[in-house]
Amino acid sequence: MSQALPGDAPLIHDLIGIGFGPSNVAMAIALSEHNARVGRQEAVTAHFFEQQPRFGWHRGMLIDDATMQVSFMKDLVTLRNPTSEYSFLCYLQSKGRLIDFVNHKNLFPLRVEFHDYLEWAAAKVDDMVSYGHQVVSVEPVVRDGVVEYLDVTARSGDEVVVHRARNLVIGTGLRPVMPEGVERTERVWHNSDLLSKVEGLEGEEPPTRFVVVGAGQSAAENVAYLHRRFPQAEVCAVFSRYGYSPADDSSFANRIFDPEAVGEYYSAPEDVKQRLMGYHANTNYSVVDMDLIDDLYRQAYREKVLGAERLRFLNVSRLTGVEETADGVRATIKSLVSGEENLLDADVVVCATGYLQADGLGLLGEVADRCHRDDQGRVRVERDYRVATDLDLRCGIYLQGGTEHTHGITSSLLSNTAVRVGEILDSILDRGLKALTDEAGPVTGATAADVRQPAV
Repeated sequence: MSQALPGDAPLIHDLIGIGFGPSNVAMAIALSEHNARVGRQEAVTAHFFEQQPRFGWHRGMLIDDATMQVSFMKDLVTLRNPTSEYSFLCYLQSKGRLIDFVNHKNLFPLRVEFHDYLEWAAAKVDDMVSYGHQVVSVEPVVRDGVVEYLDVTARSGDEVVVHRARNLVIGTGLRPVMPEGVERTERVWHNSDLLSKVEGLEGEEPPTRFVVVGAGQSAAENVAYLHRRFPQAEVCAVFSRYGYSPADDSSFANRIFDPEAVGEYYSAPEDVKQRLMGYHANTNYSVVDMDLIDDLYRQAYREKVLGAERLRFLNVSRLTGVEETADGVRATIKSLVSGEENLLDADVVVCATGYLQADGLGLLGEVADRCHRDDQGRVRVERDYRVATDLDLRCGIYLQGGTEHTHGITSSLLSNTAVRVGEILDSILDRGLKALTDEAGPVTGATAADVRQPAV
């Protein structure tokens, strides 16, 4: 813990963002648009740290024919500002594909195309971000018994930098989850590494069998991709259901992703929250697009007719273990009905077993002790995505992720990103004005505008 003293402060920002995935790219865009509308004295200064060397969003899953599951209009800006120059449509215009896309009559672009849009948007605000910088600590800066700022320390190789923040926006993304007792190796993958790992198979003996574990969209896409990419290999899909379950993307069900649904969920009693999660889990969790389900079934049936089955579905089963062998891996598959276990030798096991939200408070050190939790140990989050904290913590800590328990299914998804960052920015502006009104005197003898310094 350090004391805030005149003249010793690192560079001060109104906002520091940890992570620069789609959520914090959208945050940077909202800030850029705000600053373009106001004078320099009212501009919000900000900087972001991203540990990747460049922008990337699930690069290992950019299968060439995989499409987005959300409309292109749920991009980084449109639902907040339909006239924004950072929209997907403006991206298409800049690439000379706007008319072609319109003629395609499709709301759902290729995932690789949407990733290119995200890279394009991130490049427009890259003056706000330091790539290749991993945030290693956040420490409170105390003045007169209250935490006035947070010092954010980031490392890039041997270089260490410290920036001071009035507010943090944490967007550290998701971490891959493996089945219990199974570790990632050169032959046991998480699907997030699919494409890079597949490239590593080039030059080896052609694979003869893949095992893909999981029942969701990514698992089904992996099965289809590997079946197509390796025409001599058998692909075995392992999941605990009888078959893939279709995603409910009907018009009424999609209202769970409306911005208004966040406020309704937030204000609902706990038992209603749980029911809503149960009612609408099939819009997002462990479900597959119906077209892909039909394609896989059609392919499996065709192979049965032809007597050359390469696509196998080991349903009502689960993976209970993986053992490395001299030339591959041996998977243990257990039937949930009979309890019988079977061994399956394969070249590779791919676990499309999902993600968990990274611990947003894990970097905060002793600052996390000032953050409040509910009786189940979950972080308490206000409606504006600000973590509830002790009163002596003046800084705002905002979460872009890890808020499903308070804000519902849509709160951390791409569907709500544009609106969410607008709400966070409004909260930061409102709290900043209130702080200036409430303070007895200016900070360290200067005005608020004086201590703001331009982002680097």
